[in-house]
Amino acid sequence: MESPLINDAFLTKKSPRESGVDPAAEPSPRRSPRKYSAAEETAFFLAHDRIGHVKKAAAAVGMSYHKSYSLARKYGLLAPNNRGKPAPRRPFDPVERAEFFAVLARVGSVTVAAGEMGLPRKLCADWARAAGINSIHPGTARGTEYLRLRATGMGRTDAMAASGVSKSTVARLGKKQHTSDNRAATPTSQKVPYNRGVTSPKPAPATPPPGAVALADHDRVQAEALAGLEPPISTRYLSLDERLMIADLYGRRDSMQSIAKVLGRDPGTISREIKRNSHPVLGYLPHHAQKASETARARPKELKLTPDSPMWAYVLEKLAVRWSPEQMSSTAKKEFPHDGQMHVSHETIYKTLYIQAKGEMKKEIATALRTGRTRRMPHKDPLVRTSRFRDPMVNISERPPEVEDRAVPGHMEGDLITGTQNKTAIGTIVERTSRYVMLVHLPNDHTAESVRDGLIKTISTLPAHLRGSLTWDQGAEMAQHKAFTMATDMDVYFCDPASPWQRGSNENTNGLLRQYFPKSTDLSIYSAEDLEYVANELNDRPRKSLGWRTPAEVFRDLLIPS
Repeated sequence: MESPLINDAFLTKKSPRESGVDPAAEPSPRRSPRKYSAAEETAFFLAHDRIGHVKKAAAAVGMSYHKSYSLARKYGLLAPNNRGKPAPRRPFDPVERAEFFAVLARVGSVTVAAGEMGLPRKLCADWARAAGINSIHPGTARGTEYLRLRATGMGRTDAMAASGVSKSTVARLGKKQHTSDNRAATPTSQKVPYNRGVTSPKPAPATPPPGAVALADHDRVQAEALAGLEPPISTRYLSLDERLMIADLYGRRDSMQSIAKVLGRDPGTISREIKRNSHPVLGYLPHHAQKASETARARPKELKLTPDSPMWAYVLEKLAVRWSPEQMSSTAKKEFPHDGQMHVSHETIYKTLYIQAKGEMKKEIATALRTGRTRRMPHKDPLVRTSRFRDPMVNISERPPEVEDRAVPGHMEGDLITGTQNKTAIGTIVERTSRYVMLVHLPNDHTAESVRDGLIKTISTLPAHLRGSLTWDQGAEMAQHKAFTMATDMDVYFCDPASPWQRGSNENTNGLLRQYFPKSTDLSIYSAEDLEYVANELNDRPRKSLGWRTPAEVFRDLLIPS
């Protein structure tokens, strides 16, 4: 039986030589696929990082879909199909959402805005629906303009030409208007058809669709959203603008130090950012880094240290031998270098212990920890201190600039030197220009009232032109600084915490005074005459800073006003 595949056409088929075709002739060359340069591929990766859509990124840089999908699949930019299951939707950050609403407010259509942004239309429609915004069809604006022109008395043909609507749109609008007119009777209870031209009563001015009103009300909200597309959670975290700048500077091979200087960040921050959030193959992409940072920052997260974890048994074992959490954390990383479950920070151990220190375990944990505490103590910045004074202090930064160069006489620096267990003290005052020393006798104590009275008594011996200002540290003995200022007409300025160099002359003088008043001695045994003797001896020493003149000689010249 003859095979149905062997028919007459097959039997009569001619060979290439019989058909006049030279078999030695070369076949027509096949069109080879275009080769893209490394710069074009890099442009595609940057566009995909910004848009997040392979086709839209390919269209933006002029690359073929085949090549773009090949690159995306090669570098892991596409999620696997998982045997027919839909690929997981990529996360969209608040920046893209805010940009979409801005475009929607401008064009009025979800479809048009989604296409312009390169986002899925269904997702954009869900965003608009959740925000209470109705989408406007792209042709609605032309139809609204046509109805407005017809309401002013313009003819149909002229209104069509001016608004740009088609005949089918005019017919649809006419049918809709005719139905609307028939529903509402005129004052004479007569139905007025739509197609009577300008002789019919003018219809009411066409009101914009509800979506247009919603978009108009939404403009202000979106303007505020665009003003801060990504509200900063804290200055600790890098923003998208900073990551874009890092990408530009890092792309031109700037160093970590120079990038940190431009951004006002620490070089370690820039180094960790590039190390943590860079793509394993494509390098540092700012939008990819922003999404990776937001994903890593999401809370709550699974706890690393729980009672059923292997590290918990290790912690209990070391607590029994009085190890600190820092010793546990560091030693566990050395003993189990490849076991990630045993790598936790000492802060994590502390937090877990404080959580567990309730009920029956409270006593055991309090006994095991060196401090004996079962709750976290608040940590304060040492530079942020509670004010010791009722009256507000004036910081040294507000001191007049002429005080700094010592050109203007009459500005003083002061402090206390204390004796055994800080129970006794002597007040010291140094004039900045002449280095002239005055000692304040405090026979009973060094409370704020005693120091105030002693300073007033000492400063009152000076002429008015030498009562410029007094710089002191933030000791509690100056709590009555306001009363001192009112009595002597001298402003008091306070140094920053732990900044003795801001009273350099006074600190140097206090060191010299320790030759006469050693530490850990009772200073109350010295009388006012003793203090005057010591001050005179210091003021009669020649100083190199004064051209080998003595402070007494320089101060004597200052007593006579120029």
